[in-house]
Order: sequence, then structure tokens, then C-alpha cells
Amino acid sequence: MLKFARAYIKSMRLYYSFVTGVAGWIGVAYYQFLAHNHHLIGTSSFVPTLERPTPPEKMLVILVILFLSWGVNQIINDYLGREADSINAPERPMVSGELDPWRALLVSVTLIFATFVIAVIYLEPISVLPLAAGVLLNFAYEYAKGHGLAGNIVFGVMISMCTMFGFYASGPMAVYLTRSRVAVLFIVMVLNGVMTFYTYFKDVAGDRAAGRVTLVVRYGPHISRYVGIGMALLPSFFFVLLYFGLHAIEIELNRMFVILALLTMFLQLWTAWLFWKRPTGEDTYHSLETNFRAGACGQAALIALFNPELGMMLFMFTYIFIGFLFSMHSNAKA
Repeated sequence: MLKFARAYIKSMRLYYSFVTGVAGWIGVAYYQFLAHNHHLIGTSSFVPTLERPTPPEKMLVILVILFLSWGVNQIINDYLGREADSINAPERPMVSGELDPWRALLVSVTLIFATFVIAVIYLEPISVLPLAAGVLLNFAYEYAKGHGLAGNIVFGVMISMCTMFGFYASGPMAVYLTRSRVAVLFIVMVLNGVMTFYTYFKDVAGDRAAGRVTLVVRYGPHISRYVGIGMALLPSFFFVLLYFGLHAIEIELNRMFVILALLTMFLQLWTAWLFWKRPTGEDTYHSLETNFRAGACGQAALIALFNPELGMMLFMFTYIFIGFLFSMHSNAKA
């Protein structure tokens, strides 16, 4: 049992937990913002309705679900992607035989079912909608990633469901979507769609053998590295377009957000540079540390739009702990 638990936790690759965790925290933090600002009722920027501060114990349950959701669903990804992983990562527990696939799958399915029960009974029943969408998109991603840009889009939408879950699970409300909320969900989608693009560099051999035509497989690593430079600029481009061009994000920018946004842009360009410099070989795995930091820290920057102090703290903790957890997975073949 202990051996199984170790292999299961290893397969969860917990450095990814900040991707789903911080994405969901955007929704949780925004709900608290509305709950504490009912004097803004009637303004075009914010639409507080029935929101009330989420109890700390309830918020903790939501955040635990969000931070563990990647790892639990990663087991399903590993199960579905064993063919490609036998080439890309032959020492992963499920490929090497260290982790029994069926037992691991059973544990993940049980945990997912338990999450649905918790959402209906203890949280908000409507939160099962983004929860179910996230699970289904996780299955769809394993197949969509073999069809060029579709994989990036599906992955990005999947992570944006974490933001929606965090918001919907936090408490009652009467207005579920506004133009600003959809715009932020779109930015979360772009951040994560770009992030997953760089992961395809390390997987190119296995994806090609498995018949998955990712962008990197289609154009090859050396051409795709130029695409990566453009990808790095997409989150900033779309934020500027939505905020200044379409006025879809109706909130006044603050100094902390601007600082964190600029740092995020630097991390994104740094990621593009690392993959441009070394688009093949084992370095494509180790460069992912910066890539994951760019995506997750970008999400923390979004929180600074309405909670500057929390956004700054999450940005720092995310940067530090992704590096810490990633260092525990230094074997590129695992």
C-alpha cells in the first residue's frame, strides 16, 4: 500500500498543482471581492448580488480540491497516454510497472466521484457544471492534442473551468457570467494554452510515433521555436485588446497588477528564449520549470486586479514552490 501511495503521488506531479490551484483561486478571490463590496451594486464594472463571505473551512475545502485536481486527473492522462509515454517518459510509474494502472484509475475515479458529492452537498450544486466539464475536457484533451491547435484550446478551456469552479463553489449568486468574467476566463485559457504548447517539445518523438500531430510534430522543433516566440506574446496581446480595445475587463488597473503583469511577460519571453535556444534534447524538459512558472504566476497576477496583496503573495509562493516541487522530478524520463 505504501509503495502504491508513493507511486501514485509521484505520478500526480505536484508542481502542476499550482496551475489548477491558482486558476481556481482567481474565482474564489473574486467571489470574496464581490461579497465585501455590495456597495458597488448597480455599477457596470461589478455585479454583486447574493454573495456573502465564504467561511474559512469551506474555502479550504475548495482550494484543496483545486490544488489536487491536476494530480488526480493526471492519473487518467497517464493511463490514456501510455503508448506515447513509453517513448517520451519510459520511467513513469504507470509505464515502468511501478504503479498498477487499474488500481490507480480506480482511486482517481473514486476521488472524482467524492468531489462531485462534496460539491452538491457541502458547496454549491451549480459548481458541478464546471467540475464535470473539466473532467470531460481532460478526456477530450488526450485526443485533441493530436490535432494541432485543438489540443492547446481544449487544455486552456479545461483549466479555465477551475476558475469557474472556484467562483461557483464559493457561495450563492444570482449573476453567473458577465462580460468581464468571460474575458478573464479567456485570458486564463490563453495562458494555459500557451503553456501547454511548450510541453510538446519534449514529447515530439512519442507524439509522432503515436500519430499525434501536435504543432511541434507538424512543423518540427526548429520551426516551432519561432512559433513559440509569438505564443509568448499572446497573453499580453489579448489582455491589452480586451482591456483597452474592447473594454471587456471593467476594472481599474493598479500598480501591483502592472508590476506582476510585466514580470509575467518576462517569464513568458524567457520561456520562449529557452526553447528557441534548445528546442530538442533533455533541456526541453528542464525548461518547463520556467514555463510552468510563467503560466501559474500569470494567473496570480490576474488576482492582483482586485486583490493586490493576495496576488503578490501568490505570485511569490507560486514561483518558489513550483521550482521546489519541480526539483523533486529531475528525471526527464519519469
